[in-house]
Amino acid sequence: MTSDHKKTVGRLKSRPQFLAVRNGEKRKGKYFLLEVLDRKAPSEPPRTGFTVTKKHGNAVERNRMRRRLKEAVRLSAGFAMRPGHDYVIVARREVLSAPFAQLAAQLAERIDARSKPERSNAARSRKT
Repeated sequence: MTSDHKKTVGRLKSRPQFLAVRNGEKRKGKYFLLEVLDRKAPSEPPRTGFTVTKKHGNAVERNRMRRRLKEAVRLSAGFAMRPGHDYVIVARREVLSAPFAQLAAQLAERIDARSKPERSNAARSRKT
């Protein structure tokens, strides 16, 4: 299998990495919030992290939510991730009950939303 056939996605592991992504662009979805940060390093692979807060249930439920999101990225959304970008997926409770195909499709759509930064900056300027 060549590197063109399968795209490698790295992992965010430390708290400072997660906090840095928080300053990036936010893309809201029905099942999750996607935070995206351009590291300005196009030669490096994309990295991803998953956040599920304690308010969303016990450990078993949170782990199930995290596993569903990881599998959705692996199967259908990893291809849309751009090199040199970090992605943090913050789960909402609805991740547990969402049909998997719908969850994966929305994740791929939000990750691939490349024209969004211009609109979000315009929206911020209108608020002030």
